[in-house]
Amino acid sequence: MKDIKILLLYPPEQSWPDTMVKPNGSLAYPYLGGALRDIGVETYVYDACVGNEDDNLDDFFKKSKKLPSGMFRTGVSDERILEIASKYDAIGITSIFSQQETQVLHCAKIIKKNFPNKLLFSGGVNAKSRSSIFFNAGFDVIFTSESENFIQQIVKIMQKGSRDFSTVGKIYFKNKNGKIINNSHFGEIVWDLDKLPIPAWDLLPNERYWKIGRPHGGKITPGQKLKYASLMTSRGCPFECSYCHIAEEIEGSKSGAIGRFRIKSDERVKNELNILKNNIGVKQVFIEDDSIFGMKRRAIRLLKSIVGLGLELMDVNGINMIHLVKKSSKAGWMIPDEEVIELLAEVGFKDIVLPFESASLRIIKKWCSNKLALDKFDPSELIKTIKKYKLNVGTNYMIGFPDETRKEIENTINFAKKMKESGLDHSNFYLVMPVPGTPIFDYCTKNGHLPLDYNPDKFQWTKANLLKTEVSPEELEKIRDNAWHTCNHDEFKNMRKSWQVKSA
Repeated sequence: MKDIKILLLYPPEQSWPDTMVKPNGSLAYPYLGGALRDIGVETYVYDACVGNEDDNLDDFFKKSKKLPSGMFRTGVSDERILEIASKYDAIGITSIFSQQETQVLHCAKIIKKNFPNKLLFSGGVNAKSRSSIFFNAGFDVIFTSESENFIQQIVKIMQKGSRDFSTVGKIYFKNKNGKIINNSHFGEIVWDLDKLPIPAWDLLPNERYWKIGRPHGGKITPGQKLKYASLMTSRGCPFECSYCHIAEEIEGSKSGAIGRFRIKSDERVKNELNILKNNIGVKQVFIEDDSIFGMKRRAIRLLKSIVGLGLELMDVNGINMIHLVKKSSKAGWMIPDEEVIELLAEVGFKDIVLPFESASLRIIKKWCSNKLALDKFDPSELIKTIKKYKLNVGTNYMIGFPDETRKEIENTINFAKKMKESGLDHSNFYLVMPVPGTPIFDYCTKNGHLPLDYNPDKFQWTKANLLKTEVSPEELEKIRDNAWHTCNHDEFKNMRKSWQVKSA
């Protein structure tokens, strides 16, 4: 048996101007690292955005380099990446976020050019949806689904001195003749999440993340000392929003039904929390579930069990407004669910961001999975109830859907102004950005709203990218900017300015 060493590489961070550099540190590699650890394989995680103990953060993290695209690259040099890569037999590079695709492909190209015999593999919605581009960059294997079990199979085959992965499901791979083989049609997904490996959080450069203090969620006070990590108590989501890749991760797809809602047991979650606290030294936890309230009573029970563990919940992903309201005695009418709101405050939660998305019921029904009928509850009452429990509350809105009318956009902006008067702390306005692997991307490509030569560096979330819309891209951007300035307080505006990435 050959001794196989695995490198899991986060690429350098790529950021747009006026945005905050937030190192990835996602759960992808802790889960993969845990799976590889379970079979005794030496695995190392290197985050090229922050480096390791041999890298001086000040030399690169505070000196981002402007790229020809106008974006900024934050991270170690190519030479340093190659130095690290030279020590390993196989290298995985995750592609979870669209804006990182360029750096993922760049890393693959330079590694393959310098070390052509090393096995390169990738996963995530970008790799799955744009596999031909990833293979052209030098990747040998693309995972089309959750990969904990399949990465174990890949490594076991390599240990036997082979690269014939024809028995491994839920992958594309390049055979010895350079032909791309599609094995996405077989391979079982994990329904019982308790069978997943314990995430290897210790493989992450946690101390460096904590020193930087820029987690993905939660309200951050400048100078605040953080010791944080991410946790998932479930996977999948009951909603199928058109702008989310989960909507296409269903039975019969190349990924299998990984978009279906699945849970860990309460005991498993408690075990992971204790590991984070006692073994890693974590004090703040970010729950990264796609929909933690997919089973509302379960979520309430689980969050209640966290009280007293000595951990702070800084952010909880996957909370929709439907989770914060309940039916009243009045037929069809919804009122704030104070049990849930009070619980979030009790367990240390500080912020709630409400995804209103649109004030148009037509838009919500067509593009947003019909999650909540705004005509059946009083949103201002929900905001006031949240504020009652001393929680910060913000809102997210989306404008610029392919068929959205000027009147519908105006209604959303006017709705946002009313919500500000109800006590909102901040409002965010996003221009619709269809990304590969989502139903809306397929729709826009088919109907001429997006050019066929999609490039994530050109089609960014700060820009209006759709073609053939009632409101022009230039006007949409002005509407977004004016709405943001009108619906936010000066304190929030000033905080956002302090986040802006700086070039060298």
